[in-house]
Amino acid sequence: MKYRKLGKTGFEVSEISLGTWQVGGKWGDPFNDKNADEILNTAVDNGINFIDTADVYGSGNRESERAVGRLVNNRSERIYVATKCGRRLNPHTNEAYTPQTMRAFVEDSLSNMKLECIDLIQLHCPPNEVYYRPEIFEEFDKLKSEGKILNLGVSVEKVEQAVKAMEFDNVTTVQIIFNMFRQRPAELFFDLAKKNNVGIIVRVPLASGLLTGKFDKNTSFGKDDHRYFNRQGEAFDKGETFSGIDYNTGLEAVSALKEAFPNSNLTHLALKWILMFNQVSTVIPGASKTDHLLSNIQADKMPDLSSADMKKIKEVYDRYIKKQVHQLW
Repeated sequence: MKYRKLGKTGFEVSEISLGTWQVGGKWGDPFNDKNADEILNTAVDNGINFIDTADVYGSGNRESERAVGRLVNNRSERIYVATKCGRRLNPHTNEAYTPQTMRAFVEDSLSNMKLECIDLIQLHCPPNEVYYRPEIFEEFDKLKSEGKILNLGVSVEKVEQAVKAMEFDNVTTVQIIFNMFRQRPAELFFDLAKKNNVGIIVRVPLASGLLTGKFDKNTSFGKDDHRYFNRQGEAFDKGETFSGIDYNTGLEAVSALKEAFPNSNLTHLALKWILMFNQVSTVIPGASKTDHLLSNIQADKMPDLSSADMKKIKEVYDRYIKKQVHQLW
C-alpha cells in the first residue's frame, strides 16, 4: 500500500482507504456486525490506515461508528478515524445547525466509538448557508482545544461549497465526489486545495457501482437501496446516486469504457484514474464484502495510466456525461 499526506492534518494515509456507508451489508440490508468486523480488520491487515464513517451510517443509524470503534480499540496499529456530523438533524436545515448541536454530535460520536479523541470530524454536506456562518466553524476550534477532536473537515456536494469552506483556516480536508463520471473538481478545486494544503478525500469513486461494469438494464436494486429510491434526488442530493447521471446514459458510457479498455478490470481502472491526480490524498471506496475490499486494493498496484489512456477516458466523459452533469456539482 502506498501512502499520501492528508493536507494540514499531517497524517500519512493509505491511498486507497475505506468508506463505511455499506460496510455492514448492502444498502438497505440489516447491519451485520460480524461482516463489518471482518471487512474492517481485513482492511487494516492490508495496509489501510484511514477509515471514514458517519453518525448516520448503519441500518439503525449508529452501527457503522460502533464497528469502527471496535476496530480501533482492538488493534495496535495507528488507524485514523474520520466521522461526520450534521445529517441527524431533522429537518436538515441551516437553522438547525448551532454550535451546541455540533458539540453534542461530536460528544455522541466519541461515546458511540468509545474514543477519547476523533482524528477528523467532518460537517456532513450541510446546507449552503452554513458555509457563511463562522460561529459553526469556530466551535470546532474549541472542541480541538479541549482535546475532543484533532481536525475539522467538510464533506460537500458542490465544488463551490468546497471553495467556500477553504476560507476557514481550520478546515483541513474536503471530502468530495470525484470519478470518471464526475470530473469537474479537477478543473479548479484541486489546485486551490493544494495551494491551501487542504487534503482531498474522494468518495463515490465508482459512481454507486456503475463503474464496476457489473450492471446492465436488467439489474435490480432493493426498495431500501438509494440506487432504487433516490435516482431523482427524492431522499437526498441526486448527485450521490450514480453521480447524478441518468442510469441508462451511465450504462452507455460504461460500455464505451469497456470498448476502449477491453483487457482492463474497470473497477481498478476507475480507482487508478483518480489516483493519477496527485492532489488527491485518499480515495474511500466502500465494501459490503471482503472480496470487494481486496479487489479495490489491487488498484494501488497498477502501473500509472498513460496520457493516451487519460485522453480516452476524457473522450468518453465529454461524449456521454459532461453535458448532463458537469455544471451541476
